[in-house]
Amino acid sequence: MTVVPTSVTGELLDAVLARDFTRARGLLRPTVDFRAMTPKRIWEADDPAGVEEVLRAWFEHPDRDVERVEPTAPDSIGDTTRVGWRVHGSGADGPFIYEQQAYVREDDGQVVWLRIMCSGPRPVG
Repeated sequence: MTVVPTSVTGELLDAVLARDFTRARGLLRPTVDFRAMTPKRIWEADDPAGVEEVLRAWFEHPDRDVERVEPTAPDSIGDTTRVGWRVHGSGADGPFIYEQQAYVREDDGQVVWLRIMCSGPRPVG
């Protein structure tokens, strides 16, 4: 697996993997440009508090238990870094997995642009 370079993008990935959304929020520029897509919804936020709210909505499910979050292979596309993670858990219908890929642009030690695409929960086994 390629290692994400030490940067604000790497710090953001570490915060998401640890489900430390307050730390993730602190890495975002106050005017962050955020868009995301899940199977049933398009999400938008234009400030760090809004992004934190979205991340919490994705990871804090009363009807699902998130067991672990693992990174996927990162890469760079020009000035944009791709990072991702797989979420493993279980719910009323049994074990599930979903993957999210994030495309990140940073400037002066802050995330300024963030796009995330989610596969949605998929049954395991």
